Amino acid sequence: MAAHFTVLKKDPAGARLGRLLTAHGAVETPAFMPVGTQGTVKAVLPRDLQEMGCQILLGNTYHLYLRPGAELIRELGGLHRFMNWDGPILTDSGGYQVFSLGAMRKLSEEGVRFQSHLDGSYHLLTPENVMQIQAALGSDIAMVLDECIPHDADREYVRDSTNRTIRWAERCLRTRDGADQLVFGIIQGGMYADLRERCVREMSSMPFDGFAVGGLGVGEGEELLHSIAASTVGLLPEDRPRYLMGVGRPEDILNAVRRGFDLFDCVLPTRNARNGTLFTSEGKLSIKRAEFVNDSRPLDPACGCYCCRNFSRAYLRHLYMAGEILSSVLNSLHNLYFYHRLMERCREAIRQERVDFWTQGSATLLTQLD
Repeated sequence: MAAHFTVLKKDPAGARLGRLLTAHGAVETPAFMPVGTQGTVKAVLPRDLQEMGCQILLGNTYHLYLRPGAELIRELGGLHRFMNWDGPILTDSGGYQVFSLGAMRKLSEEGVRFQSHLDGSYHLLTPENVMQIQAALGSDIAMVLDECIPHDADREYVRDSTNRTIRWAERCLRTRDGADQLVFGIIQGGMYADLRERCVREMSSMPFDGFAVGGLGVGEGEELLHSIAASTVGLLPEDRPRYLMGVGRPEDILNAVRRGFDLFDCVLPTRNARNGTLFTSEGKLSIKRAEFVNDSRPLDPACGCYCCRNFSRAYLRHLYMAGEILSSVLNSLHNLYFYHRLMERCREAIRQERVDFWTQGSATLLTQLD
């Protein structure tokens, strides 16, 4: 195994229990990374993230570069000190944000030239300065610059884009700064299994510390998501962590853990929380529904989070309908607690070789393995 990553156990279904070492501590995998795009997980204190068992956060190079600026963060002691988080941080290179800019960006071999969504100013991200920005931020894991390919792109476009992502990855490695920062390559290839396979072959020949699978969860549908993820993960090196980017429905995470993925991130738990959609051991629940107006029960009787220990469904509905900030705070705490408990159950299921665990719904799994 690589010095920074150890597979501690692998169950008969293919799921892996691992330990990832970083400059700011170890991460027990499989693990979920809450998204702290702009140096904060929306509506949640770092203290509360630590108390719920969060091991690692995700920040975003594109957003932090634009505001407040990587050099300012470096001058103030790096991203960990800036946001008061002493655990590991992974920074995404901004490839997905570039993808979402549409007509506001232009790709070339040099990099991606784009117009800021904040003030309309023009900027250029290259493989070299993306690595320099992430070095200034001081994250534990840096991602290479890539293009997140639209799911309906034709084969010629996907081929050319994937080849460029591979060339960009080589340039990122030549620019990496500091032995303490791990660097992950990103596997692209769109919805074409052979292009994915070629990308894995090229990327795995380079000395990356881990590999991410990108370009999924972008509208391709559940069947394609699962089939491409499954066919790709089996090609990746066994001795490196495997990260499925941006895929966050609990059932999709369970399927990916079973296939051998180790790391996950998504805005889903916090975004859904702010919109009043909550994950429980009885399934998803929309707190805005009128049926909860006088419901004195906790949100989820099987949950031990601060929200469920202290507040009723009626109160949570009242907060949401009144537009109170506390609604986002409590809902986000609960949803993230749900996700971290789900990952704890995944790790325990692998320890116990409970292959049957992966065939059940995510909601019911939270009442098992206690």
